[in-house]
This record gives sequence, C-alpha cells and structure tokens, in this order.
Amino acid sequence: MTKNNIVGFSRSLRRAWLDAAATLSAEVEGPEELRARLDPIVAQDLEGVEARRKTIDQLISLWWRTQDLYPALWKFAVSWNQATLVPDDRLWLHYGLSLVYYDFFRRCVVAIGQFSRYEEAFTTRMVQQRLTSELGELGSLPRAVARVIASLCDWDVVVPSEEERYAYLSRLQAFAASDPALELWLLAAALRAHPAQELPFADLLRLPELFPFRFSVDLRQVREHPGFQVQRQGAGWDVVRLSE
Repeated sequence: MTKNNIVGFSRSLRRAWLDAAATLSAEVEGPEELRARLDPIVAQDLEGVEARRKTIDQLISLWWRTQDLYPALWKFAVSWNQATLVPDDRLWLHYGLSLVYYDFFRRCVVAIGQFSRYEEAFTTRMVQQRLTSELGELGSLPRAVARVIASLCDWDVVVPSEEERYAYLSRLQAFAASDPALELWLLAAALRAHPAQELPFADLLRLPELFPFRFSVDLRQVREHPGFQVQRQGAGWDVVRLSE
C-alpha cells in the first residue's frame, strides 16, 4: 500500500453532496454516469475542475465502489437511503461507509472519540500527532486530518470551540437512529472496519469511533441478526463477529 493510499481521504465532503451521491447511486448505470450527474451539484460550491474531480472521486468511492467490496453493507445503505424520511438517518449511512472504505477516516474518528472521553475539547494538532505516531511522517497527513475534521463539522458531528482556534467539541451520542436495524448496520460496518475479527459486545457498543451515535440495541437483537455471530466465552463475555 502506498502512502497516498494510506491517507485517501483528501477532500472535505459536505452532507448535501453525500446525500446526492447516495440518491443517484440507485439510479445510475455506472461510475461515469454518477460522476456526470454529481458534477453540476458539486460545481455549485467548488469552481476548480481538479478540486471537483477529486471530491467526486471520494463520493464515488463511498457510494459506488463500496458495492464491490462490501455488497451487503452497500445494498442496505442504498435501500435505506431510498426509504427513510429521517434526514439524520443518512448520516449513519455516510459515516458507516466512510469507516469501511477509508481507514484514515476511521483512524481520525477513533482518535477524536478517545480524546473526547478525557478532554473537553480536541485540537487538529492533537489528531495529527496521534496519526503521525501511527503512520509516520506523511506529507499529506496534516491536510487530510483537516479535511476529515472539516467534513465532521459540516455533518454537525463536531463543532468549533469558542474558546480556542483549531479546537473542537465532539457531539457525543448526539444522533439516534429511527430504527434498530440502522443501529445494527452501523455496528456491522464498524466491526468490518475494525482491525480485530471479533469484539466483546460491550466493547463494540463503546467503540470510540462511534462517539456521535446513540445505541439502544441489546445482545438479543444482535444474536437474532443474520449478519452477526455471538459466542459466549470465558468470564461471561459475549463475543461478536460478523457472519461469513
């Protein structure tokens, strides 16, 4: 894997663009048609041809290319996007697809979630330093971190601090799903993106990268979901893994 591929998430993504990509992905025949349909939408906010191209590349990656890599997750996301009447439901879908497609995005929100457990606010520099310690000195890393945080601000997942420049407050458990099925889908996406193959149920619910979301599902619902396998292990732990 190249260093550029390690980063990947290099453009700020607005929710309006993601919503458009999600809707169009169910209507188009291929990625080039999706690009052509997205271009005038993104052009309302971005004038530069190259900036639009790179931005649309990321939108296509999330809402088209994920179907080849994670077909079950993609199919659910497209179907739910078409059916839901709750705008915030779409945030769960955008976030989950970002977790599974962009490991750099996942690393950023893991860091933010961890900082938010102990700090009132986090800074761009804190996230940059954490990821530099994990990935090394990448020239594109500082800008990419800034782009992820800018996207999270647009999604209303974090908000700028009024006390300090380049500092932000996390909106912990700010978003509730309209249906438990959407919660289970995001848990499946998070587990698919996670380096571990399995996690105790309690740890799965408390993953730092899921800090913006509020979950109501219990172990019984996870056991009954065909996408999960649950096994009781020593010390009474119920360990969750994805079904094959």
